[in-house]
Amino acid sequence: MQAHGFSLPDQYGDTHKLSDYLGKWVVVYFYPKDDTPGCTKEACSFRDNIQTLASKNVVVIGISKDSVGSHQKFGDKYKLNFTLLSDESGDVVKKYDAWGEKKFLGKSFMGILRKTYIIDPKGKIAKVYEKVNPDKHTAEILEDLQELQLKN
Repeated sequence: MQAHGFSLPDQYGDTHKLSDYLGKWVVVYFYPKDDTPGCTKEACSFRDNIQTLASKNVVVIGISKDSVGSHQKFGDKYKLNFTLLSDESGDVVKKYDAWGEKKFLGKSFMGILRKTYIIDPKGKIAKVYEKVNPDKHTAEILEDLQELQLKN
């Protein structure tokens, strides 16, 4: 299945389109909120493994509804070395089915679901992670990429 195209601003206000990354593997991960414990853990794991991912022709893109300014503060604070895109309208989040019901402390509410897509160099969705564990996610992606890249 072809991945949904998008055009969103990054943490510096520069626009990125999914089509900019044709020819590369792209990890697009959706996360609830900048500078919260799980989101920070996940982002720092990608940061710490970016060289390994880059050596496999992989680009990492994080998307949330936070503003460009919030993304810049988050990226600077944790020295994040990959792109964070701001989807304040939530349109892209919804296209990727990363918006839904969440529960916290016994209350239900709507919000961004922690969800990741691996998109192949032709722009097709190669794998979807519906339930993400921030502690193990990058290792899981690296393992799956090895298998996916052999098939491609």
